[in-house]
Amino acid sequence: MTQSMTAFARQEMQADWGDLSLELRSVNHRFLEISLRLPEELRSIEPLIRECIGKQLNRGKVDCNIRFQSSSAQPEKLELNRELASHLAQLSREVDSLLYDAAPVSSLELLKWPGVLQAAASDISEQLQSETVRLLDSALTELIETRLREGEQLQAAIEKRVVAMAEACAEVRQLLPQVKQHFRERLAERLTEIKTELDEGRVEQEIVLFAQKIDVDEELDRLDAHFTEVRRVLSQDKPMGRRLDFLMQELNREANTLASKSAATETTRAAVELKVLIEQMREQVQNIE
Repeated sequence: MTQSMTAFARQEMQADWGDLSLELRSVNHRFLEISLRLPEELRSIEPLIRECIGKQLNRGKVDCNIRFQSSSAQPEKLELNRELASHLAQLSREVDSLLYDAAPVSSLELLKWPGVLQAAASDISEQLQSETVRLLDSALTELIETRLREGEQLQAAIEKRVVAMAEACAEVRQLLPQVKQHFRERLAERLTEIKTELDEGRVEQEIVLFAQKIDVDEELDRLDAHFTEVRRVLSQDKPMGRRLDFLMQELNREANTLASKSAATETTRAAVELKVLIEQMREQVQNIE
């Protein structure tokens, strides 16, 4: 099914140990780009969060914002990272030996170094991580449902424009015989006055060359083939945004060729209408996964 890349989802929960909320926002992007904002209590499961999002989404710029407010009235227990503190103390002594008048380093300054003090492990941390993963799964389900609903609207808009383009091409096909006949009649009138001055074979050759120049049957056939391919891609149950974007480029190329070969106002008008519809579809396709 067609899936949009633009959506929003929010999930939250309350427990004895605190309040947890999670927000997901996604917009269109060439690839999957995940941006996370996590509390310190959940830094350790950042790879797991990225993995969960990557399994569910294929494209889009995804912002994941997780907030946690602890309800515990007791102060947080801290632990000393002895290995890091010992290493820092050893480095401090080595630096002191290189200086003429070294300033002493206090224990308080050492404790301020990132990672020297760590939050003590607790059962709440494990429960928080477990609930975060569960909340993320619910938010992803909500996000995908929203993307699918918007995707249905995008698909309907694209299919509507494909129908309009097919109708425009059908009108051009009907006009081509009239355009060619009108050209022959107009050219015959112009050549009447100078017919004796030109070689008859050369005149026929010029008529054939001009007829080939304005012949757009091949372009119309390719446009019809692209319309069929767009409908086929939209019916698939897998990411289709990049394929549709490529088809928009091909449609635009054929519309430009049709315009350049136009020999009548009606054909030019149809080519312009095609380009307008293609540009409208391109804007819709940019939001499809």
